[in-house]
Amino acid sequence: MAETLRLNGYSTAAFGKWHETAAWETSVSGPFDRWPTHQGFDKFYGFLGGETNQWAPYLYDGVTQVELPNDPNYHFMTDMTDKAVAWIKYQKAITPDKPFFVYFAPGATHAPHHVPKEWIARWKGKFDQGWDKVRKRPFARQLKMGVVPAGTKLAPKPPGDQGLGQALK
Repeated sequence: MAETLRLNGYSTAAFGKWHETAAWETSVSGPFDRWPTHQGFDKFYGFLGGETNQWAPYLYDGVTQVELPNDPNYHFMTDMTDKAVAWIKYQKAITPDKPFFVYFAPGATHAPHHVPKEWIARWKGKFDQGWDKVRKRPFARQLKMGVVPAGTKLAPKPPGDQGLGQALK
């Protein structure tokens, strides 16, 4: 998609996780054919693979490894967001009428789920009652709001998933 957009006049950028490159092709010596900047993206800032440490990621800008700042508060989500916003600002400042496409793939929403401590603290205790009770709350709200039709029943957990509620208690 990015290559098609780029060939049709778009500026294109990918920020965050990219796990479309074979593991044996992720070294700085390439080959780079399956890296984002050879898949239609003008700009790539992120990590290769599906999982990485969000406080100390192994990052690339294009195909060049990035040196992380010496900042005890560093978190990749903030870094990639700042880089994406800056990229968009530059695009609009230099070529305001040129369309752009941004692929924004946060790593914090993927295993290993390294969210900032402030986020963890904000949700402390909210899910202590376990999966079975937690899943009923949004369903009840949806019924009350008419998002799902009256009389709709909450789907049973799939077979083999019965231990999940116990594991999360």
